[in-house]
Amino acid sequence: MSKLRILVLTSSTGGGHDARAQAFAEWCFELYRHQIDVRIEQMLEKSSTVNRTGVKIYNWIQRRMPSLHSLFYTLVEGVGTLNRRTVRFGRSYYIQVLKEYRPHLVFSVHDCLNRGYFQLARKILGKDNVKCATYCGEFSGGWGYSRNWIEPTVDLYFSRTPTAMDYAVKKGIPLHRARVRGHLMLPRAHREVFSPEKREEFRKKIGLKSDRFTVFLATGSNGANNHFELLPTLLRHADKCQVIVICGRDVETYNELLHWRAGHPELPCHIEGYSDVVHLLMQASDVIVTRGGTTTCAKALHFRCPIIFNAFGGIMPQESLTWKFFRNGAGSRKVASAEDFAEIFDRWMADPSEYQTYREKFLQLRYEEDPTVLIDELVGLAWQAGGGTLHRHPYQPRVKLPEGRRP
Repeated sequence: MSKLRILVLTSSTGGGHDARAQAFAEWCFELYRHQIDVRIEQMLEKSSTVNRTGVKIYNWIQRRMPSLHSLFYTLVEGVGTLNRRTVRFGRSYYIQVLKEYRPHLVFSVHDCLNRGYFQLARKILGKDNVKCATYCGEFSGGWGYSRNWIEPTVDLYFSRTPTAMDYAVKKGIPLHRARVRGHLMLPRAHREVFSPEKREEFRKKIGLKSDRFTVFLATGSNGANNHFELLPTLLRHADKCQVIVICGRDVETYNELLHWRAGHPELPCHIEGYSDVVHLLMQASDVIVTRGGTTTCAKALHFRCPIIFNAFGGIMPQESLTWKFFRNGAGSRKVASAEDFAEIFDRWMADPSEYQTYREKFLQLRYEEDPTVLIDELVGLAWQAGGGTLHRHPYQPRVKLPEGRRP
């Protein structure tokens, strides 16, 4: 049986792009099993030395010096103009992949993998033999929303929020090709939803108390964090709170935290390195402190875990789009120092109603989504180029979610 072939273009600048690529692949298997062949390519890293170096610089800046990112972002925006009509850097590798794999759909989840990539795919494969789509994970528009997302010839353009879609249309995406389709998370994130009883059980399972205010100190996969600046505030309230800490792939921080925990037994503390159960840790938490990465913030919203934004060292341009969405819509706060965090947390511990108000405003931004709609639309787009017969497997979440607003 011939399969529909979908090529997903991504890159490891942060962890969110790869996470969405993997979520898409798993959803395709969930709904269509072996009828769909998904090939994920980290196109920037694998295609050229220039692109690979750019990814390394991006991740170094995110870990070590976020204040430099505005300059780097401006440089990347300028270089991106070279791809207005075709691919410049990494062209040979991309052509090789197109000729070998011959995808029916090229699906980009990264800003630097749209302009030029779609045009070149049509040139190599024929415009009737391949379709092109983009999923943009930004929460809002403005400074930080890369012009490289905007390729007006795209067949379908998916945004996370109506605010972001409006901006994409303003910048050139045809309205009739634009859609709002939610967060694109793994199937398990829609299944593994805690009841209040399960939440208490999970807290106990990871060595925490069931009735304590729980703070989640998070980081992305590359490990950028300010955990040691924030922990002293939590230690002062050790009789009322507890903490979950993850370190990404930063082994040094993980080892230092183990040593810190051993010296402070009064504060219940669960520590993980790189975690694949972040969606469970969020459900066990009352608040998360995180940078404005779109994937983490989308999960926090989905799992009803209010956000305090980590702005230590400044906010990167892409992060500012997330921060702006939550600030304008829910009055979310950011902290640029340990003192900023202490000012918020001390008030919450003195007057729990302040936290409740913060949480209620945050939850007003939530909406319920059917995660299969996006997948079906993308598979349908591939089918327009590849044809054939598809059998769609039914999908039922194990936990029925309450009704809410839709995107």
